[in-house]
Amino acid sequence: MKKWTALTIVLLLLAAVISACGGNNANKPDDAAKSGGNTATAEGPKKRVALVTPEKIGVNQFFTQMVEGLEKAGSEFNLETKVIESTDPTQVEQNLRAAVAEKYDLIITAAFSAADALKKVAAENPNQSFAIIDTVVDAPNVRSIEFREHEAAYLLGAAAGLSTKTGKVGAVVAMDVPLLSKYTSGFEQGLKSVKPDATLLINYVGSFTDPAKAKELALLQHSKGADFIAGFSAVGDSGVFEAAKEKGFYTSGQDTDRTVEDPEHVVLSQLKETDTVTYETAKDFAQGNFTFGSVSYGLKENGVGLTFVTADSPSPLSPFIGQENVDKLKKIRDDILSGAIVVKNPLAP
Repeated sequence: MKKWTALTIVLLLLAAVISACGGNNANKPDDAAKSGGNTATAEGPKKRVALVTPEKIGVNQFFTQMVEGLEKAGSEFNLETKVIESTDPTQVEQNLRAAVAEKYDLIITAAFSAADALKKVAAENPNQSFAIIDTVVDAPNVRSIEFREHEAAYLLGAAAGLSTKTGKVGAVVAMDVPLLSKYTSGFEQGLKSVKPDATLLINYVGSFTDPAKAKELALLQHSKGADFIAGFSAVGDSGVFEAAKEKGFYTSGQDTDRTVEDPEHVVLSQLKETDTVTYETAKDFAQGNFTFGSVSYGLKENGVGLTFVTADSPSPLSPFIGQENVDKLKKIRDDILSGAIVVKNPLAP
């Protein structure tokens, strides 16, 4: 009786071990997935990203594109997004503070007009993540996104040099500030690279929002023989376009494809892809790849460019530029990308 009982106990123990092993195999993740078992973890709260603009949306395409980039990132990466518009740069500081108070995980702003406000608010909130587009704020909790505008300006200058019939080219520039020297310097480098004897006329508007003054300066440059006048005056470019239409010269716009407004006279646009960099910034944050410090976008990163050369346009190519020159410009672009042509940054040490 005792022997039978011991054997029974051994058999029962062996059956229990086999059953337990079988249970472990049945609950392997691969088996669970194959059988439709739920192995996913519960979704956490959405990350929240706010964009604080230094002016109202709709005035300057530079900021409108940023909103588009943020909305695209929000949709693709499940972000909660918000745009806080400032009626003018004096409101940026209070709007940054409002975004901090609302506990947004990442707060993005843009332009050198917002830099001082961000420096102050970032210093007061060291645990808050910030980003600023198109200028640099040296702070441990800020990502600064810069553009290598001089690379695209080089292409634009080369296009002007290849196309001009008078040998005189103009540039109407918003203000004489360091940032815009990347435009004027790059433009002159490109112009002189293909037409060393070209004359470059440069005038400053003194504002980013004065089309009347920009038009006046464009008319002045045309009276001196310029047949191509680049608009580097932000909102003021519309005044340059008006002058071009009235007098029959050629011009170019900034940031977005402005050729669609008047393809006969606005024959090129120097592109600044603020939608791309806003999207990439939000994407990095959503995917846990966000870092602080300075990040640079140029031709290689598709951060800047030129219509017909680095990006297609719905507008017809102007005979003033011509396909032969576009082909030459594409070769120049490739040489910049390869390092065969080095475009000097006037702000580099």
